[in-house]
Amino acid sequence: MVDLTRPDDTHDPALRSWVESAHDAATDFPLQNLPFGTFRHEGEAQPRVGIAIGDQVFDCLFAAREGLLDGVDPSVRDALQGRALNGLMALGRADARAVRALVSRMLRADTVEGAAARTYRDRLLVPMTSVSLLVPAEVGDYTDFYASIHHARRVGALFRPDNPLLPNYQWIPIGYHGRASSIVASGGAVRRPMGQTRTGNDAGPSFGPCANLDYEVELALWVCGENAIGEAVPIARAEERLFGLGLLNDWSARDIQAWEYQPLGPFLSKNFVTTVSPWVVTLDALTPFRVPAVVRDAGDPQPLPYLDDTNDRARGGFGVMLDASLLTAKMRVAGLPPHRLSRSEAKALYWTPAQLIAHHASNGCTLRPGDLLGTGTISGPTDDARACLLELTRRGADPVELPHGEVRTFLADGDEVIVRGWCERSGYARIGFGECRGVVQPAHPAG
Repeated sequence: MVDLTRPDDTHDPALRSWVESAHDAATDFPLQNLPFGTFRHEGEAQPRVGIAIGDQVFDCLFAAREGLLDGVDPSVRDALQGRALNGLMALGRADARAVRALVSRMLRADTVEGAAARTYRDRLLVPMTSVSLLVPAEVGDYTDFYASIHHARRVGALFRPDNPLLPNYQWIPIGYHGRASSIVASGGAVRRPMGQTRTGNDAGPSFGPCANLDYEVELALWVCGENAIGEAVPIARAEERLFGLGLLNDWSARDIQAWEYQPLGPFLSKNFVTTVSPWVVTLDALTPFRVPAVVRDAGDPQPLPYLDDTNDRARGGFGVMLDASLLTAKMRVAGLPPHRLSRSEAKALYWTPAQLIAHHASNGCTLRPGDLLGTGTISGPTDDARACLLELTRRGADPVELPHGEVRTFLADGDEVIVRGWCERSGYARIGFGECRGVVQPAHPAG
């Protein structure tokens, strides 16, 4: 029986690939990673499933048609010839693991499979710069959580200084249902939303462009498998339903949110656009970077039994580092690099991904292949780990100073937010998630 809690030969830092760019010190996609995604060739309408290696995309459709994937089950080969990752996600983690292991051998410089695959190099691999990278799966449903207690406390203190953390937070993972139709891939349009806002307590509301546009640094949790309506997902098996992780930016209209959120929570302030990174890093690639769940402070309530599991306590967290940077229009013209706004760590999340999945399905809610869950803003305990402008500027009271003399309380038109994520651990190759980018465009005129 395979021990999935321990690294295997696919994680060996000494592995060498015949793909030269896989050894670039700056790459997010060495041979030890091999994340899945969806891409489209220039001039083609049909998307394809791909795997990232260095600065190239491994074309799964071509590999399957040439017989290079005959080492996996026929149902898996069929899934890899689909238009998105949903087919592979429907089969589950075990089949994705088999594909990753086979492709690892095919891309190695010292294997028979590698020698055979190399003869197809010019058609098997496609430069990332020559294709469109898409949303990895066709998303049926999207839920965003609020899993960082540091974010919850800071935001709560802005609105309720005497009672920043509501009494349910430490007992129950808080979330809201987002809008799957407005999920876009990195680089997709981010249009400033129109909405209803109210300033002060005397005047009535008005309708116009959002003035307080914000970003939120999150992880995307991609669901695999399916449970029937009425069937819960036990916490001990919740990770079987987690295909892998990506990056997510939950763009937020704070002024619209402040007016609309009571009593039912976010609505139009959150559903206008959500950006995801194009690559899904599998849980198998992340095996060396697992960490214990957060140890709760003395006096904090312990999770209820349906959210508590010994293995999840021991390794339910992920050692993912996250950066958010800003590139304004003026900085772009001046040739300045992006300015880093925050750096935070996913291991600080109060609720683990397994707990989020188990809670989501605890009432019998169906989770289906390709469903997307967001962790919520991943902030840390220090000031430099505040992962949105609402926290960084204290709701606009303390503007952020940028190079070239600019300041920001919230995002301006032309601003580009860049989210990056990666994992590092001594004795293992660094792996990354790529980028999650978006440029703010002006609002459409009302009418």
